[in-house]
Amino acid sequence: MNQRFWTGAGLMLALAFGLMANPPGKATDLVNVEKVIPGIRLDIRYASTNNFMGKAVYSVAKCYLRQSTAKKLAVVQKELESMGLGLKIYDGYRPFSVTKKMWDLIQDERYVANPSKGSKHNRGAALDLTLVTKAGKDLEMPTDYDNFTDKAHWNYKDLPEQVIKNRALLRFVMEKHGFEGISTEWWHFNDSEWKKYEILNVEFETLD
Repeated sequence: MNQRFWTGAGLMLALAFGLMANPPGKATDLVNVEKVIPGIRLDIRYASTNNFMGKAVYSVAKCYLRQSTAKKLAVVQKELESMGLGLKIYDGYRPFSVTKKMWDLIQDERYVANPSKGSKHNRGAALDLTLVTKAGKDLEMPTDYDNFTDKAHWNYKDLPEQVIKNRALLRFVMEKHGFEGISTEWWHFNDSEWKKYEILNVEFETLD
């Protein structure tokens, strides 16, 4: 089980049987988003106690993504800036070991990835984010981050009109530039090309 690289059916079999404490993969194209999008705002919740786990599970408050994913996000940010808005990121790449800890706490696949499948965050091809004004003020959204209720679902309608518009704008701009939303979390978006990336368990300390 110390072999670094697994592919195809071998990887899926190992994940399915929980045999891989340290999933394989390359981190050569994980990039620091702040270097790709200077001035991007971050609120990396898992590097603090302000998250559903109630403790810091990241050693640094940084966001990493696959290089291609980060470039797509830069286009989103540029369009939003033309509107006097911008993005604030809560999470990007997530080591597989953290996904396992999350699953131990909440075993609900609507909100936490089952380690037997891995997370798109583990691939560096998913991120959690919101909209802010040019000055950095959050636009009002249906809930705070990591709210595991129906109110966080995309189709929840019992909301002020402006909140629905804000949520719709975020999804529209993200999907326009190659991302896909999900039904249960207004803040979560996957790179539409996530399948080409492998699962990683690379610790933040080893990244630039």
